[in-house]
Amino acid sequence: MFLTITTTGTPERPATDLGFLLHKHPEKAQAFSTSYGTAHVLYPEADDQRCTAALLLEVDAVALVRRGKGKGRGGAPDAALAQYVNDRPYAASSLLAVALSGVFSSAMKGVCNARPELPGVPRPLRIEVPALPARGGPELVRRLFEPLGWTVTAEPVPLDTEFPQWGDSRYVRLELESADRTLAEALRHLYVLLPVLDDAKHYWVASDEVDKLLRAGEGWLPGHPEQKLITSRYLSRRWSLTRQATERLELVRLAEADDSEVEEIDNAVEAETETEERPTPLAVRRREAITDALKASGAARVLDLGCGQGQLVQALLKDPAFTEIVGLDVSMRALTIASRRLKLDRMGERQAARVKLLQGSLAYTDQRLKGYDAAVLSEVIEHLDLPRLPALEYAVFGAARPRTVLVTTPNVEYNVRWESLPAGHVRHGDHRFEWTRAQFRAWAEAVAERHGYAAEFVPVGPDDPEVGPPTQMAVFTLTTPKEAKAA
Repeated sequence: MFLTITTTGTPERPATDLGFLLHKHPEKAQAFSTSYGTAHVLYPEADDQRCTAALLLEVDAVALVRRGKGKGRGGAPDAALAQYVNDRPYAASSLLAVALSGVFSSAMKGVCNARPELPGVPRPLRIEVPALPARGGPELVRRLFEPLGWTVTAEPVPLDTEFPQWGDSRYVRLELESADRTLAEALRHLYVLLPVLDDAKHYWVASDEVDKLLRAGEGWLPGHPEQKLITSRYLSRRWSLTRQATERLELVRLAEADDSEVEEIDNAVEAETETEERPTPLAVRRREAITDALKASGAARVLDLGCGQGQLVQALLKDPAFTEIVGLDVSMRALTIASRRLKLDRMGERQAARVKLLQGSLAYTDQRLKGYDAAVLSEVIEHLDLPRLPALEYAVFGAARPRTVLVTTPNVEYNVRWESLPAGHVRHGDHRFEWTRAQFRAWAEAVAERHGYAAEFVPVGPDDPEVGPPTQMAVFTLTTPKEAKAA
């Protein structure tokens, strides 16, 4: 993983001032230990006319896997499929961004104790990154860097020069040039935009990432035309953190427009409104209803089928009554996000023994799902095409056969109560269908009869006297052993 920073100078303002700014002497090659390898700083050239500083990051792929405990970590959504053979040691990513902030921390902050006047002086800069993963291609690279005043060259790297018909890879060779730029600005741009272009991070994204983003984005992010995309990708698409960052960036923008301080804008709302009770989100109510039903059934070993990003698994882990929780999803990316949400790499041994994440499809029977007390299908069935429901039904009720099965799905009758939902539209673009209470009851009762279960129906959320609850839940309880039914 490699990056170079080049500047030019004159005898009055020598290019070797770059060494003062970076706090790294041009005549030395230095090495710095990082969490996932070793960062080397060296100067391929250094004189008054031209000076180049190079950052070479040697990533320890084994350490990267061990620190993630083999649970889907490694920075890329597909890293769990190839833990030891991937692009992390070579392609500029969040690993390089973290190395930049660690090795050049003073330069990024604009601090130079030896020459205090240097950090604020703009200078010609040229930055080269030979291999940059760009999910969005060269066009996205230009959309991110050109509004910041950079002249951008982003050349696609072919998959194989011997086979041009294979086309280009998702990597580009990046060159950034500016005739008038401070080094601190340049480093902050790279720190934010490298992981944004890679669209992945090698570490868990917590709430402190919002502060890091706002510090590095000060002066340029609030007015960037791609602010929404940058914020979402930098925070690993965690909507709560993205919303928090967006609100704070909007305050900064308003303060700048009004020529006032952020605190003055932020105090515009009376303090009493902060204490007003907010309604409990439906997703929280749904998880609470599921947890209550699982505890009422006496289940200790639970399957979360179609676990998505792991919100329910996280909620169940808080209750010691659930001794084993397995999350299964067909999406490897969703499982990677779930692993980060659960902080599996930092989890204690005893707690880690209670949870497992598996990749699999509910369209097929799976021997790994047998023998559990309960299974949950929370907001899953509506994402399947109707012809695929029988396959899911057999995989869960016919093959796995847990004692209890919980199925939740939207109640389409309640949609008229959503003011923001256009008439005739489903709640999510990926929903293949949404059922009325009668349709859901008919399906659930037929499934129960075919497989020896009894079905009970529970409303989730406010139960409207006219249209019912926003979410409907069926609780299936096994009444007929499989052997008896077959006889």
